[in-house]
Amino acid sequence: MKISDESFEILVRFIRKNYGINLERKRVLVEGRLSAPAAAAGFESIDGYVSNVLSMTDRKEVTKLVNKLTTNHTFFMREPDHFDFMREEFLPYVERNVRDHDLRIWCAACSNGAEPYSMAMVIDEYFGLQSSSWDTTILATDIDTDVLRAAAAAEYTPDLLSTMPQRMIDKYFVQCGNGSYRVIDRIRREVVFKKFNLMDEIVYKKPFDLICCRNVMIYFEPDTKAALVERFYDCTKPGGYLFIGHAENIPRDSDYVYIKPAVFKKPTLD
Repeated sequence: MKISDESFEILVRFIRKNYGINLERKRVLVEGRLSAPAAAAGFESIDGYVSNVLSMTDRKEVTKLVNKLTTNHTFFMREPDHFDFMREEFLPYVERNVRDHDLRIWCAACSNGAEPYSMAMVIDEYFGLQSSSWDTTILATDIDTDVLRAAAAAEYTPDLLSTMPQRMIDKYFVQCGNGSYRVIDRIRREVVFKKFNLMDEIVYKKPFDLICCRNVMIYFEPDTKAALVERFYDCTKPGGYLFIGHAENIPRDSDYVYIKPAVFKKPTLD
């Protein structure tokens, strides 16, 4: 199915305004993702489907539409430089400076959970027998309710584990009867999944030691990205870090300090 210019513009404006995502150059993706749900709902065109969904007061259908349009490509230990940095720099820094052993990490746009579970495994390996004396729960959020359900189930096909060392697979996964692998319960309990739209106000009890928002802002308009980075900065603990995707950047006038590609730090107060 095709989408008309008018309907495409309406959809682009709606998604940009409410979710910060720019679909202007994603027309083929939109048509590919929405053709099946439009046909399943009995519409002969994507135009009719989009018009119907956006006019509904039932937000569940809007959520389904957004779920179809968001990209959720990820896998375990994606962008390994970040996990090396966690082992070699971030966690030693935390061990020296977080006196109350309350480690605050937010994995924004967590997709199917591979990213926060990877982080939880690295943290578990680092602290070892001392893990029980630390609160290492990771907050993992996304706007896509479908991937959040999959993330909570924590069951993955072997191809998503192909970049993981075998020792970590043996340690942190159990094989299911259908050939897939499930994250062990101890690591699953370290991650809390919640729905969150990055355009919304960020509410938090304590600032974060690490915010990880990778491969999301590449879809945002410059003004939207700048505003989000500023809000991230406000809820980052002094001395805390921000991870972004290696294909992304943040505004040059941001108060974050550049550490290395895709890694930034909020200056300490002293």
